[in-house]
Amino acid sequence: LPSYHISTKLVPAVASSRSLSRRMSCSQRRYSLQPIRERRIPNQYLGQPRPFTHPHLLRPGEVTPRLFQVEYALHRHKLISLIYKEAQGKSGTDHTVVLLSNPTYYMSNEIPYTFHQDNNFLYLCEFQEPDSILVLQSLPGKQLPAHKAMLYVPQRDPSQELWDGPRSGTDEATALTGGDEAYTLEEFQHVGPKLKAETRTRWYDWMRPQLAEVKARSKNKVRAVQQLVQHLRLIKPPARITGKLTSQAFIETMFASKAPVEEGFLYAKFEFECRARGADVLAYPPVVAGGNGSNTLNYVKNNQRIEDGEMVLLDGGCESSCYVRDITRTWPVNGRFTAPQAELYEAVAEVQRDFLTLCSPGTSLDNVYSMLLTLIGQKLKELGIMKNIKENNAFKAARKYCPHHVGHYLGMEVHSTPDMPCSLPLQPGMVITVEPGIYILEDDKDDPEKFRGLGVRIEDDVVVTEDSPLILSADCPKEMNDIEQICSRTSLVLRCKERSWLHMSMHFC
Repeated sequence: LPSYHISTKLVPAVASSRSLSRRMSCSQRRYSLQPIRERRIPNQYLGQPRPFTHPHLLRPGEVTPRLFQVEYALHRHKLISLIYKEAQGKSGTDHTVVLLSNPTYYMSNEIPYTFHQDNNFLYLCEFQEPDSILVLQSLPGKQLPAHKAMLYVPQRDPSQELWDGPRSGTDEATALTGGDEAYTLEEFQHVGPKLKAETRTRWYDWMRPQLAEVKARSKNKVRAVQQLVQHLRLIKPPARITGKLTSQAFIETMFASKAPVEEGFLYAKFEFECRARGADVLAYPPVVAGGNGSNTLNYVKNNQRIEDGEMVLLDGGCESSCYVRDITRTWPVNGRFTAPQAELYEAVAEVQRDFLTLCSPGTSLDNVYSMLLTLIGQKLKELGIMKNIKENNAFKAARKYCPHHVGHYLGMEVHSTPDMPCSLPLQPGMVITVEPGIYILEDDKDDPEKFRGLGVRIEDDVVVTEDSPLILSADCPKEMNDIEQICSRTSLVLRCKERSWLHMSMHFC
């Protein structure tokens, strides 16, 4: 597989601008601090969408929808500022950061998967081509966060571009990203020997196999950078806080439900509605679980038939403009909740309503989870489940019926910033999920028979604000009456003015 062929030669730092200018052919601009000067994005086909080539996606000057070069330069500036704070008084002012893009992965011989860029790399430069390297280097004699940004990219190759499409090359990489310098990928292997002695501290994502060897044989100080980038990614820019697309796909999928129906049909319907509305890809393989399948938390086979009287649990989301959504709804495919289904569903809905109000600055996902288990324990006792459990054991027993956490961070990936603990105090601008559930296995003889085989989860995406939480998925129906109207096709319009819901018709809105 094509990968980083120079991975065994990766070196800890990058040569100074003077030596590089003597030795290498590159595309350069004068180093600048914040704010940077916006650069004109070239009007030609390159390695990713441009306003000229994709005017339906990007406005003039945008690098990605609603974001410009200056935002990505600000991300780099914040990272170097964080490094300065972390290293102040410990390791001097000579620092180099190295981040790798993803390579192209292959599903079989010569058949690639759709390319998806490494999210930490993407956050800092928005360069969407594989096999590239971003280097951020402190400037000699200048105080951090002064730095220069250098990209090492695949060189233009007409024969390869005939098969894989155009590349940006060094000439256009700086114009696209606002970086200071760009070189070919092959030139990176010549950089290390000189700067090995010049840079005191190097920052890598050493979980990447290509960089693990560098850490093992390095005599200089090597530190992990991925946690610092993830820390910055916790707070989302307002331009990235959107959420209606996935909600609309859920509504259309509910509307298309029938009894009986195959899970695969609902999967296809959901994906179609997401893509038809402009989603880039699904954020993850969706869970489309009918009947007792809803009690398998990561059920993704999606190949069973859902019978009349059964519910389906759909956990799905799409990716658009490099950010994802993650919503779960549970509904009866025939359009009517049975009495036991309604009891269990309303219990989960009440728990979720309570906990949505707790998503405020200062609390944490771990704190909310502890309170969640207590409340779920109370609800289960009210339903006649766990009725023989003593009060002081209800918290522990509730884990049997809700074995997953109450939520997770959400952003450029569905389980975003995985190195950030759930014990962190929530801050305005963070995006999280709130997803309580109750799952009762069909062969569990300890539970009331009427509930066996039922699994319910309700999940919403929430922006933490200074005031009340902002529910990004508010347009996705979850009240039982609304769900029944959609599934039974008794109303073509549901509270459009009050809830901004879309028209329930078979055409797109």
